[in-house]
Amino acid sequence: MTRGFYIGRFQPYHDGHHTMVDHIAADVDELVLGIGSAGDSHTFANPFTAGERIMMITKAVEAFDLTTYVVPIEDLERHSVWVSHVQSMCPNFDVAYSNNPLVVRLFEEAGIEVRQSPMFDRERLEGSQIRQRMVDGDGWRETVPQAAIDVIEESGGVRRLRQIDQSDANGST
Repeated sequence: MTRGFYIGRFQPYHDGHHTMVDHIAADVDELVLGIGSAGDSHTFANPFTAGERIMMITKAVEAFDLTTYVVPIEDLERHSVWVSHVQSMCPNFDVAYSNNPLVVRLFEEAGIEVRQSPMFDRERLEGSQIRQRMVDGDGWRETVPQAAIDVIEESGGVRRLRQIDQSDANGST
């Protein structure tokens, strides 16, 4: 049995992530999805809580015939011990999946196999652009699985993001 690990901030969980999980599912029997920056929420870069992201992912990956574990992972500002921190928070895994150069480097230094894949429609499926589309009311639903849309709408995520994005009287956010 092979268990993989895939980490992201998932702000929000979008079709690029979903395609990546589908791609990984062909390689592994089980998948641990690590929610990075789990302690961050209510900012433009990280508008959704760890709980909301857990719901988005858990509901969306039901579409796959794959045992998954969704694990929130809080930031650790010490790269040299980050992999051991991740391992302490997760079930054991055999291979990590990432395209982030720092994450790849840290896992490789720890002796963990890392597999990379092409980015999927990166021009359209980039988190900050999707969040901006939410603020602008401009076609974000076409970039996110229906299960994640349901969680975003249930939690008032678009309204929250629009409020967060507003400037105060001094012009700062």
